[in-house]
Amino acid sequence: MPSRHSRTALGGAVLLLTALAGCAPADDDASPSGSASASGNPCPPGALATRTPGKLTIATDDPAYAPWFSDNKPDNGKGFESAVAYSVAERLGYPKENVTWIRVTFNNAIAPGPKAFDLDINQFSITDQRRQAVDFSSPYYLVRQTVIALKSSKIAGAKTIAELRGAKLGAQVGTTSYQAINEVIKPTTQPQVYNSNDDAKKALQNGQIDGLVVDLPTAFYMTGAELENGVIVGQLPQVGVPEQFGLVLDKGSPLTGCVSTAVDQLRQDGTLAVLEKTWLAGTGGAPELTP
Repeated sequence: MPSRHSRTALGGAVLLLTALAGCAPADDDASPSGSASASGNPCPPGALATRTPGKLTIATDDPAYAPWFSDNKPDNGKGFESAVAYSVAERLGYPKENVTWIRVTFNNAIAPGPKAFDLDINQFSITDQRRQAVDFSSPYYLVRQTVIALKSSKIAGAKTIAELRGAKLGAQVGTTSYQAINEVIKPTTQPQVYNSNDDAKKALQNGQIDGLVVDLPTAFYMTGAELENGVIVGQLPQVGVPEQFGLVLDKGSPLTGCVSTAVDQLRQDGTLAVLEKTWLAGTGGAPELTP
């Protein structure tokens, strides 16, 4: 985990997420719609319409990166998203022993068609385009896209977006990081696309790209623990509604409403704030890139 700490920035993000809860994009199937129990509970604990009765199948990518996960072991409960997933599962009535993890690539998880999981957690930003293929839960995290580089890179000292336009940049395929390169930076050179952040990081290390765009917590982890002489160039400006991460479910899933309710409860009782403080402390304070 990164060693830097910025509780002020973290607290602000938590307050903003709470405020946005009421205006976050709503799913078409936002009301709880799990299998009702005899008592009429739309979300009977441990008895939802899951793929395997009595079990909750959760997916993520391989590898699963820190600080979202730890040691590429989603089932160990360590890392922000692993902890969030288990907290959601517990609220739904599925203790740790009743949770099954599987691996699904980022692009396959948000592609149209039936899913092999009940829910997937993998830094999925909620977008209208993706909503055409999958359902999203309520947001569990606010995110900023960030440019990182090596200290030897020509953009290491950049302060503005304009200084990045002549650079060769890269990002993982299908991500809002790649979208941010095209829509916010608008480089003169076609950005490079990689199957994973791990591949993109290697390209950065090998000098094949000048900079890499990732979410802010990943930027802090990569520059602090994985990249020798790595540096955060700066955060990209937020355009429109703040970018939010949500859990992915099959389009029209009967679980969507129940999962969203669980996430909302975790936000309202302060659990998400505690998990952010535990696993994402030190991910504030990065410089802001100006136009």
